Amino acid sequence: MEAARETGNLTGIRQIILVLSGKGGVGKSTISTELALALRHWGKKVGILDVDLCGPSIPRMLKVQDKAVHQCDNGWVPVFVDQEQTISLMSVGFLLEKPDEAVVWRGPKKNALIKQFVSDVAWGDLDYLIVDTPPGTSDEHISTVEALRPYKPLGAILVTTPQECTNLFSKGGGEELAKHAKVPFLGCVPLDPQLTKSLEEGHDFIQEFPKSPAFPALISITQQILNGTLTQIS
Repeated sequence: MEAARETGNLTGIRQIILVLSGKGGVGKSTISTELALALRHWGKKVGILDVDLCGPSIPRMLKVQDKAVHQCDNGWVPVFVDQEQTISLMSVGFLLEKPDEAVVWRGPKKNALIKQFVSDVAWGDLDYLIVDTPPGTSDEHISTVEALRPYKPLGAILVTTPQECTNLFSKGGGEELAKHAKVPFLGCVPLDPQLTKSLEEGHDFIQEFPKSPAFPALISITQQILNGTLTQIS
């Protein structure tokens, strides 16, 4: 019965995308949120699984931080972000008394929570499930990939800052990394205070700031996702 429930909760998802970063503060959750909003504008139905235990910020970005999650026969029911129910979200932040604080649990408890989130959220039919992972590399990432590996296609996006050394505004570090790893380079999103401000205030950046220099970059990345240009995890 448990295996059947796990299969049923994920079989309605066409593609799963992990969003990763080597460290915190590089914009991983921002990219996860903006990609979901952009895919929604292309008429896609998107789910976001926020397992960033270091500080789940996506509920605040999507103005649903005060929502409560409920359970049904198939597990947790995700929170719908919009009335049309085109974006659904399940976040560890919904289960914390103080959502802005990092989860200070030992590894096995964190890994168990991630596996439960993967198997016990009743997503229904989705075009894309975007998984916002914790920063860095840890057992939590291994647990996430192992839990999702049976459900293909499974792709990954690595979010980096551009620097090769310590200069924040140097260029090309991410592109060089992609060449070295022989994976597609999806693009460079310019630093734009409007992007950060709009997310902090819970606004849809894609809809409200089409003239921002970050807009064409995000649209280009989204189009590549729609065209299947992603690193696949085998």
